[in-house]
Amino acid sequence: MKQAQDRQKSYADPKRKNIEFQAGVKVFVKITPYKKVMRFGRKGKLAPRYIGQFEVLEKVGKMAYKLALLVSIDRIHNVFHVSLLRKYIHDPSHILQTEEVELKDDLIYEECPVQILDRKIKELRNKNVPLVKVLWRNHNVEEATWEVKQNMKEKYPDLFN
Repeated sequence: MKQAQDRQKSYADPKRKNIEFQAGVKVFVKITPYKKVMRFGRKGKLAPRYIGQFEVLEKVGKMAYKLALLVSIDRIHNVFHVSLLRKYIHDPSHILQTEEVELKDDLIYEECPVQILDRKIKELRNKNVPLVKVLWRNHNVEEATWEVKQNMKEKYPDLFN
């Protein structure tokens, strides 16, 4: 029995890492064990595996850390095993810049085209469909969409002048 335990230990030990966090460090929390407790928009493969950035408040025991959690997820105990934590490395690209969105009185947001970037003709079996690539207000060039030229001409005739 001891020999089998030693063999298994020799397989597992190279994969182990002694991870320690200092108080004040930001970490991500793995949410897989808590799927039934929290829902973060998406389910299945597209669901986020880690959420965060949470600040480490203190070390509790050898392998557990107390975190400063958000009020929205206060149903979860705030002490986590070290294996559920990942260190957050600050990167300015993680911060999303939001633009002000103009809402109407009835809280409806309407997309408005800014300009036409490109034109092409989609060839189907027995007809050709003219398309235009439209840049929308409050969107980047990468988010431009291909729209049917006739529909855009009817809705937004000033774009084609």
